[in-house]
Amino acid sequence: MFDWFNNLFSPIATPDITQSLIVLLLAISVGFFVGRIKIGSISLGVSAVMFVGLFLGHYGYRMDESILVFVRDFGLILFVYGIGIQVGPSFFSSFKKDGLKFNLLAVSTVVLGGFITYLIHVFTHVDIANAVGLMSGSVTNTPGLGAAKSTLQEIQVKFPDKVFSDPTIAYAITYPLGVFGIIITIILAKSVLKINLPREMFRCQKESTNDSSALIIHEKCRITNEAYFGKSIYQILKELEVHDIIISRLKNSGSEIVYSPSLDTKIHKKDVIMVVGNPVNVKHFIEQIGNVSTDLFIESEHDVVSKNIFVTEKAATHKTLAELDLYNKFDLKVTRVFRSGMELLAQPNLTLNYGDKLRIVGNKEAIVEVEKIIGNSEKRLLEPDFLSLFGGLIIGIIIGSIPIFIPSLPVPLKLGFAAGPLLTALFISRYGGLGVIHSYINNGAVHFMKDMGICMFFAAVGIHAGESFYANFIKFNGWMWIYYGCYITFIPLIVMVLVGRFVFKINFYQLVGIMSGAYTDPAALAFSTKYLDSDMPTQAYATVYPMVTIFRIFIAQMLILLLV
Repeated sequence: MFDWFNNLFSPIATPDITQSLIVLLLAISVGFFVGRIKIGSISLGVSAVMFVGLFLGHYGYRMDESILVFVRDFGLILFVYGIGIQVGPSFFSSFKKDGLKFNLLAVSTVVLGGFITYLIHVFTHVDIANAVGLMSGSVTNTPGLGAAKSTLQEIQVKFPDKVFSDPTIAYAITYPLGVFGIIITIILAKSVLKINLPREMFRCQKESTNDSSALIIHEKCRITNEAYFGKSIYQILKELEVHDIIISRLKNSGSEIVYSPSLDTKIHKKDVIMVVGNPVNVKHFIEQIGNVSTDLFIESEHDVVSKNIFVTEKAATHKTLAELDLYNKFDLKVTRVFRSGMELLAQPNLTLNYGDKLRIVGNKEAIVEVEKIIGNSEKRLLEPDFLSLFGGLIIGIIIGSIPIFIPSLPVPLKLGFAAGPLLTALFISRYGGLGVIHSYINNGAVHFMKDMGICMFFAAVGIHAGESFYANFIKFNGWMWIYYGCYITFIPLIVMVLVGRFVFKINFYQLVGIMSGAYTDPAALAFSTKYLDSDMPTQAYATVYPMVTIFRIFIAQMLILLLV
């Protein structure tokens, strides 16, 4: 009576579509449950999906080959595209601060790991496909594995007589080493280097405070310097050579009326103004023309109100604030723009992207009129724009498929399904879009896309590798592979800690984030934020992740193309 049920959930060598989907969903759902199990403060997280897939594959569960390949590649594309959209804006802006130093250290670690992999291949005679699998697993780099498999498939098509090993086996064997290796190194580095966490926290906060571009503040100022009485705001800003501030409100002395001034507005003795800008410029401006005020009337919402408005209309998208000209048309002033977690000063040449949030100051009725132009439809932002999403994925796949012909290589070099969508997402998120394709995807959708993509990839990889995992572990002496993987995991990490700490003088909180990012390991990042009780490592992780991913893909491909 229940034979149909047994057929769905029993291992079978030639599964149909329904059985394949059951195995896939079983690996993902059970994997998520296992990933939430904590030993102390450590959990496998989403990577547990791969180990459940290995278990299912070992005990005879299979997926149809064509479905498995589609799930694996499409999952990888979704994952890297989501990463690119999420970190794109902060990735490019980070190069204005410590991003160059952080990425130099992280990429050097990637290159060192690739060189150690080459030495293992030469001196231990591990074939290059397995060596690249060892490298990808030892540094928990999923896109690198995807690129390696794609390159091997292209070589196989051109040279059908050649037989290559599946790097997935070596990847699965050394993956736990990569996860726990970083965690062990973080703990040991804190102990051996005698890190004083309160001191490191104070140092990091001090550096953040001293960074004039780190945040935007607003401060009230009373005009007391008679040298500027009767002068316009434009004249004062020009004389003081301060440009990156905005005067959002003004209250004349003896009056309770607050309004938003223009650059031609003149200020007088004991007027109170609201100054918006970065801390250094605001402090300098106030010191020159007066002093900090405690006036409360200027903050009232009676005459002038402030409201956040989202850019959701095409008429405002990709327009500069100067082109919108809200002050002259509506007597409204934009003071700040919030984008992808960043707070930007509303400069006239700032181009607006779909999904930006504007802080607007002015008359309530005028703000209502402007909403019709800018949009402010939060409902529209919650609805997924599939044209933008899949249009961006198409561009990413096209870029990843462009052949780069290099003499002496057996097949052309390609960015592939990992680097192509990642680079596309980075640039789309940096510039706000491309034609009708925009970069805005709400945070919930981005996290869903990333987690869904990596789950699909891990499940497909695990189920496929599980079929011959045990046999290959015995055949190739898996313990020896783990031993080789230790060199790839620990040597670059140790060098990174020493160079980062003693040469670059990087704060330990940031260094931990770079370690997790250089090994593209979200499990290590989750551990470090709890172990250090801080979210500071997250920014450093996001700063190096894109560049590291691209270099790991490139090195995995080059090792195979040069040594296969």
